[in-house]
Amino acid sequence: MTTLHQHDPEVEIQQALHELRGRLSGSLIEPQDPLYEEARAVWNGMVNHRPRAVARAGAVSDIDVVLDVVRRSGLALAVRGGGHNIAGHGTVEGGLVLDLGPLRAVNVDARSRLVTVEPGATLADVDRATAAHGLAVPLGVISGTGVAGLTLGGGVGWLTRSHGLSVDNLDSVDVVTASGEHLHASEQENTELFWGLRGGGGNFGIASSFTFRSHPLPVTPLGGNLFYRQPRWRDALVAFATWTRDLPDAMNPIISFLVLPPGFGMGDEPWMIVGLAWVAEDHQAGLELIEQLRVEAPPDEQEVGGTSWLDWQSAMDTVFPKGSRGYWKNVAFSRLDEEVVDVLVGFASELAWHGTGIDIHHLEGAFGRVPEEATAFPNRSAQYWLNVYGYWQDPSEDERLTAFARKAHALMQPFSEHGEYVNFLGADLGHQDADAARHAYGQDKYQRLVALKDRYDPHNLFRLNHNIPPTPA
Repeated sequence: MTTLHQHDPEVEIQQALHELRGRLSGSLIEPQDPLYEEARAVWNGMVNHRPRAVARAGAVSDIDVVLDVVRRSGLALAVRGGGHNIAGHGTVEGGLVLDLGPLRAVNVDARSRLVTVEPGATLADVDRATAAHGLAVPLGVISGTGVAGLTLGGGVGWLTRSHGLSVDNLDSVDVVTASGEHLHASEQENTELFWGLRGGGGNFGIASSFTFRSHPLPVTPLGGNLFYRQPRWRDALVAFATWTRDLPDAMNPIISFLVLPPGFGMGDEPWMIVGLAWVAEDHQAGLELIEQLRVEAPPDEQEVGGTSWLDWQSAMDTVFPKGSRGYWKNVAFSRLDEEVVDVLVGFASELAWHGTGIDIHHLEGAFGRVPEEATAFPNRSAQYWLNVYGYWQDPSEDERLTAFARKAHALMQPFSEHGEYVNFLGADLGHQDADAARHAYGQDKYQRLVALKDRYDPHNLFRLNHNIPPTPA
């Protein structure tokens, strides 16, 4: 009598993990390991997955090792860079996490101004390396953010008007595809893939290296914050809309509404803060420009002066501690007339707690001059991008504060333009929600991205992201 061999998936997974443990140059961390709780955590404390294991990379070659094991075992794969993704895509329930966080090397070629970055590097890693040469790469606004995820989604930050998004300053990317192929993507090589990597997220492979073009910064950039109490918000927004009509590229403003943490010494009232980063050498021109706004909209408090780039880039880090509970929504729009101002002030005035903020990024400048079709980023014509973001600590507030973000998002819909910024999207976009992805990118770009997905990841191995599913077989 013949007994047919029965495949036991659990045994096969155990064998795969045993093999992985022996092949990794880094370490494999499993639930019984004392480091497991730390290793499985991501920035968003609302995401509480328990992966089967975390493969902490020791070298870029570990990408190949993990992909080989994942292909053969069928384990779901999450890829983590800095772990700051608001949707929590850097982890997975019952699957395998490839943690690239240890790979943080940054190499600056001061002569060519090219900066090569490993996939686990944070903004702080890049800023420290480039500032030593008087250079900066356009990145985000919180120094703990991972460069890889930020860049693949777009990269909005303090240099967006003066130098564009992170993707606009990307010279090339090295990628390992689902099949294990190593590709170099740039304007000259694998150009369609390069297009998709600039905004399409982690859908097409694992980025193993990024090379950016950097830009000279003043020795002492000019930074400032104008603080407004609630009675002044409406007039200040109207004045801001007028002030920005002919704004030089070198001025990068971001408006924020929030109750600042106690360490800032601003009490427990909500503030509207106009943050200003002037990155031209002529400080006097920047000060005169800021004075124009101060005359039209006198602030209740202010701080304006020379700063170091490292201090400026990390000034808000303490607002977003790891483990915060986060839910974000975003809207692109171009009107800041009285009707829109009334709506903004209406819902912003409800902010009476620490743990939710509203940012309005003023765009145009270098960002707006990039042709719409040049990258996968969803919208180049919008003048403003609003982000409602949560960073609270109490789980009992989850329902109320996520509802506030959804309400603010809904109230802005009459003024919204096409597209959503995937780096500002919370987890409710869904891993395989094709309609949501289509909405984020728009029909034309979505179809180009699907074609790339069909070519480079037809089995959707890289699905734990704001996913663009391949065409069904």
